[in-house]
Amino acid sequence: MTEVFIDDGRCFACGPYSADGMHLRFEPDGERGVRAEITLPQRFQGWQGIAHGGIVMTLLDEAMAHACGAIGERAVTASTEVRFRGAVLLGRPLVVRGEVLWKRRQVIGVKASVAFADGTLLASAEGSFVSRGPLGKERYGIPDAAPIVGGP
Repeated sequence: MTEVFIDDGRCFACGPYSADGMHLRFEPDGERGVRAEITLPQRFQGWQGIAHGGIVMTLLDEAMAHACGAIGERAVTASTEVRFRGAVLLGRPLVVRGEVLWKRRQVIGVKASVAFADGTLLASAEGSFVSRGPLGKERYGIPDAAPIVGGP
């Protein structure tokens, strides 16, 4: 099986062309990290006024993936452990961060967090990502890495 990882701009979390997506925009945060700010609207609700847990996990996963990109790696999730510490309230400004902890061969150790703008930690995660090659310079719809042979 051959896999080609193409960013067509339709990622639910960060894609600018995703009609119903989150439209996260990450920026560098140190040498091995990224950060984004977002205020979640009601459509991402679980319990009344609170973000659905899957949405919170999406924020964490995306931050870890973008942290891998910060070190030049196109990577996919291998495993993630999430800890919820408080309710992620809708309509409140959030800061989402991701950071690479280590890299050994093709495996990248990462962590992420979701917090209120005042720094109150709401959720955190640690995970392992597998590199699928270097992150290219092309954007949206152009495969900028050689096809990947084999499955994850």
